[in-house]
Amino acid sequence: MYTITDLKPGKAITIDGEPYLVVSSQFGRKSQSKANMQTKLKNLKTGAILAKNFQGSEKIEPADVGYRKVQFLYSDGDTYTFMDLQTYDQYELNKDVMEEQGGYLVDGAEVDALMFEEHPIGINLPSTVVLKVTETIPGVKGDTATGGTKPATLETGLVVNVPLFIHEGEKVKVNTETGEYMERVNG
Repeated sequence: MYTITDLKPGKAITIDGEPYLVVSSQFGRKSQSKANMQTKLKNLKTGAILAKNFQGSEKIEPADVGYRKVQFLYSDGDTYTFMDLQTYDQYELNKDVMEEQGGYLVDGAEVDALMFEEHPIGINLPSTVVLKVTETIPGVKGDTATGGTKPATLETGLVVNVPLFIHEGEKVKVNTETGEYMERVNG
């Protein structure tokens, strides 16, 4: 069991049988009252954010969560199908759970699946991915590396702003946390 001082960002806890991730926490104590911990929690199944205060000696149950290496197989629009790389079991995640993460997945990509009680409830993307530009307006002679940007559609359907010198068919590195272009990748 956790105490309120264990509630640090990144810890997974269980409330009413649901797994939550501590997003932020702030310890507090008002004069002569019990200590409390103000937290923001993210429901790992639904993605909903919950603000909750925990009091003094309250005991909090840790969530049984872990990561497992999986391979992205395909998406049929509403669901994303993954295969466990150890057991070869297949899992499906709904597009609502995936949020914007689907735009960073290409067939065969290996990612970490967040597991709760042996069921996948989300994925953890690498911090960057390399994707091919499938559509963008042509660059103009004289474009510089320090110039403006233009929208580019990537192989997954994701649209990011890239420098004017990027052409169709080139590969670019994208930050999966911000969705921003980082650099052109050769090869």
